[in-house]
Amino acid sequence: MPTLPWTTVSTPPSDAEAFVMASRLEVRSLTDVPRFFLKSLTAWKQARSAPGAYGVSLVAQPFKRTFWTLSAWESKQAVYAYAKAEPHRSVMTGLRSTMSRSVFTFWRVPAAELPLDWADARRRLAEQEHRDAQTADGPATAV
Repeated sequence: MPTLPWTTVSTPPSDAEAFVMASRLEVRSLTDVPRFFLKSLTAWKQARSAPGAYGVSLVAQPFKRTFWTLSAWESKQAVYAYAKAEPHRSVMTGLRSTMSRSVFTFWRVPAAELPLDWADARRRLAEQEHRDAQTADGPATAV
C-alpha cells in the first residue's frame, strides 16, 4: 500500500489547537486509479506549502480503489482556503466524474498531539460514514 507518511509542514505553537481533516476517497474503477493518484500528488504538493498547514499524510490502496488523506491545520478557514485554491480546486472538480464514494470528517486536537494517528482517523471516518448513512440523504456520496 503506497503511503506518503506524515510530513510536518509547519510547527504550531505548543499551546495551539489543530483543526484536523480526514477523508476516504473511492474511485469508480481500477482504470481511474492512476489518474486519481497522479492528481492527488498535485494536491499533496500544494498542501505541503499551503498557508496554515501543520502536517499531511496520504495512503493509497490502488487495488481497492481507495485513497485516504489526513491533515492538520491552524484553523477551519485554512483548510477551506486550501480546498478552494488552485490546483486543488481544479483537481477535485476534474476528478468528480471518477468518484464513487467519499467520506470526510473533522475534529480538533491539541497541537502537542501531532503527528496524527491513522488508527484514530480511520475509526473517526467509519463513525462518520455510519452517521452519513443514517441521514435522510442516505450513504456517503461523491464529492
